[in-house]
Amino acid sequence: MQSIIRIANYSDGVLYALAALQLLELAVILDRAWFLRRTILFGKKLINRVAAHGSIGPGELRALTKEAGELPESGILAAACEVEWHNTAKLDARMEETILLTAPTLDRRLWVLDTTVTLAPLLGLFGTILGMFRAFSVLGKPGTAPTAVTGGVAIALVTTAAGIFVAMVGLLAYNGLSNSVRQVVHQMETLRTLLLNRLAAPATRASIAAE
Repeated sequence: MQSIIRIANYSDGVLYALAALQLLELAVILDRAWFLRRTILFGKKLINRVAAHGSIGPGELRALTKEAGELPESGILAAACEVEWHNTAKLDARMEETILLTAPTLDRRLWVLDTTVTLAPLLGLFGTILGMFRAFSVLGKPGTAPTAVTGGVAIALVTTAAGIFVAMVGLLAYNGLSNSVRQVVHQMETLRTLLLNRLAAPATRASIAAE
């Protein structure tokens, strides 16, 4: 612990800033990873259930909407419940509108990771430069051993390494979560097509007219 405090002080506190950035990064990763994984798993289950039916009745559609809760797929299901199902063009437009409104919310807070990837190495380099100033300042003191300078330079480089590590974690997480977002959007488009094909089926129209 004393060594960590010494290194942090050598960088004039930049290492503390990197530690705070790392904690913020991990919080965003855990939050988005949990939400997107839950959404993808439910989306696969929902698509399989809808695809297994030749037509979808109103009762089952409402049950699926309730089961979806606050997940992104619930918006498409809710739109299908609200629009007149015999009007295929209007139904398609409403579900497409729902997808367009929902898609920007899927990558919420991912900008933090994008910023971290760029900011962390710069912070690390800044801390190293401050540490180098401190290391070379001892040269002006008489009787200074060369090892005092080289040791200070080595300590200063730790900040750069820490910044690169934070950026690498952020980059891997950002790419993985961005891919998950694209997968969720694809699932929503697939669900929209499946619902259009099944809600437009003659059996479904007859059941709606009966209600």
